[in-house]
Amino acid sequence: MLRTAAARRRHMSKFAFVGAGKMAEAMMGTIQDTQIENATPTVSFYDVSCAVAKRVAEKYPKLNRSETLSECVQDADVVVLCTKPQNMETVFEELGPVVQAQTVPPVLLSILAGVPAERLRTGLGLQKVVRSMPNTPGQIGCGITVWTADKHKHLFTDADLERCRGALAALGKEIYVEEESYVDMSTSISGSGPAYIFLLIEAMVDAGVQEGFSRDVATTLVQQTILGSVKYAIASGEHPAVLKNSVTSPAGTTASAIYELEKGNFRTVVQDAIWACYRRSLEMGGLDSNVGPGRSAGPKPTTEFPDLEENGNGK
Repeated sequence: MLRTAAARRRHMSKFAFVGAGKMAEAMMGTIQDTQIENATPTVSFYDVSCAVAKRVAEKYPKLNRSETLSECVQDADVVVLCTKPQNMETVFEELGPVVQAQTVPPVLLSILAGVPAERLRTGLGLQKVVRSMPNTPGQIGCGITVWTADKHKHLFTDADLERCRGALAALGKEIYVEEESYVDMSTSISGSGPAYIFLLIEAMVDAGVQEGFSRDVATTLVQQTILGSVKYAIASGEHPAVLKNSVTSPAGTTASAIYELEKGNFRTVVQDAIWACYRRSLEMGGLDSNVGPGRSAGPKPTTEFPDLEENGNGK
């Protein structure tokens, strides 16, 4: 005898992925082997690109490839929206009627940059919307995700939130915040942050090649230096300035290098880049982007972040 959808939900969760790009693939690949609500969830996915869908299906045979949106979303507990932000109107037109037709409306978990939760609620006709901002290291389980249900948290059951938390924790660490504005802020630091690090790696490797190292050796030197420095910073718990000073001897080589970086406004350039990224995220969501140094301050969120050291993944 076949289980009803309600009976199935008591035993396992179903996640439906709309879009199967790199971040969606990372989430699906980890969720399929993760215990959520004491059971391994079922995962279905749909992508308009047959080539993408075929590749993902071949790579992860345990996933359920759906031929239509309706098939993908049917009886889903959580619909994970992984499409491109610029395609939202098409998504609203095609996905809206499908999710509204479900007997039990699913939770929508969005990983889209710059698309406010209210726009998703209005466009899809759903009340339970979670916004999140993961990053690409999640593809190897070393990511960090900031997420929120914002002022509509009271509409969610504990099971709703635990499903979302479990899916995001599969990518690495996750931090829940009470205000949506922090998701846009995290876009500029953790969401886009890997690109800044990759640019730094590229520049340092190129310098090593200029000095005479082979590119392979220079790459190894740079990657291991950055990896070791980050691990050391985490393990020591010291302020970065203390760690920097411990490497910097008076009139030494490091002091000379840091002088050049400071002369080139290294800190200011990095901070300006982060502010520019944050402003762009606000612009994409149709919000006021006149924020940051030298601009009107705008409203400031008041959320206190969870103590990660005490609460693990920010739970």
